[in-house]
Amino acid sequence: MSQHRNRAPENRASQEPGLLLDDKQWAYLRKRYELTPRELEIAALVCRGYRNGSIAESLHITPGTVKAHMRNIYRKVRVKSRIRMLLTFVQEAQSVAGSPGLVQTAHVLGPR
Repeated sequence: MSQHRNRAPENRASQEPGLLLDDKQWAYLRKRYELTPRELEIAALVCRGYRNGSIAESLHITPGTVKAHMRNIYRKVRVKSRIRMLLTFVQEAQSVAGSPGLVQTAHVLGPR
């Protein structure tokens, strides 16, 4: 495996503009929901708008593997959809200090 594929999503996410969560918030969510590094990576890509096929291609795994990871994420977070996962993550991450832009983003996305 290349080093690029092994890097945690939060390392890439904090350097890209327009993303909802920063490194500290992703670390909090990983611990809060006991997500594996791969589940966290997939969740971050879903929150950026990637579909299963694009996630599979970028991570060099099958779409079925992405689907299995998504089921595990949904189970751990206790949600049934991508948008509910995103809204839950934004709401939970608000409790992490240093997230001033998050409140506005959550307001735009709507109430829980």
